[in-house]
Amino acid sequence: MRTALSELATLFAATADRITPDQLDRRTPCPDYSVGDLLAHLGGVLPDSERAARKEPRPTEPAAPLTEPAAVARSAERAVAAWLAPDALSGSTEFGPGTLPAEVAAAITVQELALHGWDLAQGAGLDYPVGEHTAKTVLGVVEQLAGQARANGSYGPAVDVPADADPFDRALGASGRTPVRRS
Repeated sequence: MRTALSELATLFAATADRITPDQLDRRTPCPDYSVGDLLAHLGGVLPDSERAARKEPRPTEPAAPLTEPAAVARSAERAVAAWLAPDALSGSTEFGPGTLPAEVAAAITVQELALHGWDLAQGAGLDYPVGEHTAKTVLGVVEQLAGQARANGSYGPAVDVPADADPFDRALGASGRTPVRRS
């Protein structure tokens, strides 16, 4: 999981850093989100992920989400750096809807960076080249979270992909996204 988190932080930050103001209104594969909306979503989730990795209590007043691409990119790097700390994956932490095992909270961070990073890249017309090892980790995480994510509306119905598709395309399909054929 740590290797995947590291790769995804780098890939996500590089993608977010390339987003320009004229791309913020573009649609993403997430039906309700433009590129700017998705950045705002991640600008709230990623600081919360960082806090969860450090096992810090939730603030009484949530901070306004980050919206600038560079700020969201740096937030991804900080969140992953926190998850890479020696004890970050042990015990439980407050994240999302409640208290979760820390490994589940880290898995949610993996899928946020992987799937929404791909969504941002698609909306901005950029590539999102996830490496094979990380793609396998993402597929495992998506399969682990799919039932609950589909039930709460985070994932759409699974999309059929060829049985011999690469692991990241299978993860995209399992999350309700239609993979884009890469040359």
